[in-house]
Amino acid sequence: MSNVAAIAIACGLIIGLGAIGACLGIGVMGGRYLDGAVRQPELMEPLQVKMFLLAGLIDANFLIGVGIAMMFVFANPFTG
Repeated sequence: MSNVAAIAIACGLIIGLGAIGACLGIGVMGGRYLDGAVRQPELMEPLQVKMFLLAGLIDANFLIGVGIAMMFVFANPFTG
């Protein structure tokens, strides 16, 4: 397997597994938010603020992984 093929597979894994993890995390968090909002409707607004903050952080983590994968694809530090 060539160096380029290994980097392509690694980038696919970085992006794919990061997307799966982010989707699962946001889905679980949204479900827990709905459970909490149903049980205590008076806490819906503070919980919503925290939920959207955490959704942004989870998504930012995935986008950092995409940025690193794009660095490996376009500015390959392993060729020399």
